[in-house]
Amino acid sequence: MIDNLKKFLNEEQNPKDVEKLLAKVQGLLTIGEEVEYIAVQKKPAINLSPDCIALTNKRIIFCRPKNLGLSMDFQDYLWKDIADCHMKEGILGADFKIKTVKGQINMLDYLPKSQARRLYQFAQGKEEEMIDYRRQRDLEDKRAAAGGGITVNTVNPIPQSVEQKDDPVEVLQKLKKLLDSQIISQEEFDTKKAEIISKM
Repeated sequence: MIDNLKKFLNEEQNPKDVEKLLAKVQGLLTIGEEVEYIAVQKKPAINLSPDCIALTNKRIIFCRPKNLGLSMDFQDYLWKDIADCHMKEGILGADFKIKTVKGQINMLDYLPKSQARRLYQFAQGKEEEMIDYRRQRDLEDKRAAAGGGITVNTVNPIPQSVEQKDDPVEVLQKLKKLLDSQIISQEEFDTKKAEIISKM
């Protein structure tokens, strides 16, 4: 079992704490989900059941033992729902805090600084991925709301009904509205504009 734990023991985590947590977290994983990192709280006082954070490729899981470690309270957040992550270093350790897109906040204190830095580093990478994911989803929602449906990886995302109008000025005005609403890109607008002008 210790060989399986080695990848989680890079920043002085207690092997026994990691082993206990890993056994419980692995029972929560979905298909294709893997534990990437585990951070274990280290309070200055004796703490038989420290709080932990497990990072997977799909979510972040706050693990808080209850009843002297006999039960566990799990709070998990999908990466796509996390808007922001923060880390604050103090004298006795570091705090790691997340904020969701809906404004929920969760945090864990007394983390060893090296573990908090790894959490922050991993979370920042995921945060960047999710900003792009949310931007794409927002663009698709705007296109769908405009009546064009969801258009993915096409050269010509502009509705055919716009192209078939007789008056080129009217068509250009509609294209400009789509551009201003960020439904089409500047490149798509320029391409269609050039096509329309070439037919005049």
